[in-house]
Amino acid sequence: MESEVRQALESIRPMLQADGGDIELVEVTEEGVVRVRLQGACHGCPMAALTIKDGVERTLKEQVPGVTEVESV
Repeated sequence: MESEVRQALESIRPMLQADGGDIELVEVTEEGVVRVRLQGACHGCPMAALTIKDGVERTLKEQVPGVTEVESV
């Protein structure tokens, strides 16, 4: 599942980079929890929680079967 998550994150990355940020995959658990770290302008941004849930999590759940949740660390 990790390789599928990495591929899906590549589709999200250009949107984050356009705003001066980026995303790093930290881990994928056996339970399907994906842990990511926002970087650059996205780190600490007031909209970061919304980006994670409405952007990253929604996209990963659509593209990668087995993803249950996305957490920012």
